[in-house]
Amino acid sequence: MISRKEDWHSADIIAALRKRGTTLAALSRQSGLSSSTLANALVRPWPKGERIIAAALEKHPSEIWPSRYLKIKNNQLYSGEQQHT
Repeated sequence: MISRKEDWHSADIIAALRKRGTTLAALSRQSGLSSSTLANALVRPWPKGERIIAAALEKHPSEIWPSRYLKIKNNQLYSGEQQHT
């Protein structure tokens, strides 16, 4: 049986970044983005932003946002990863 995992809460993502000594705004700026740009990935799918945040947390984006990456149909697991950036 395949268990369904929930996406991390945005506050948990922010806290995990702070525990690593950074902030979402700082990570945005380090990535050449406006300080508020990465916040978009917390509320809507954005693969590029998800990859940046996940890399900072040493995770794969699907570990943080499983609903955006994994789909289950007829007990089969499918990738829901979007290919655009």
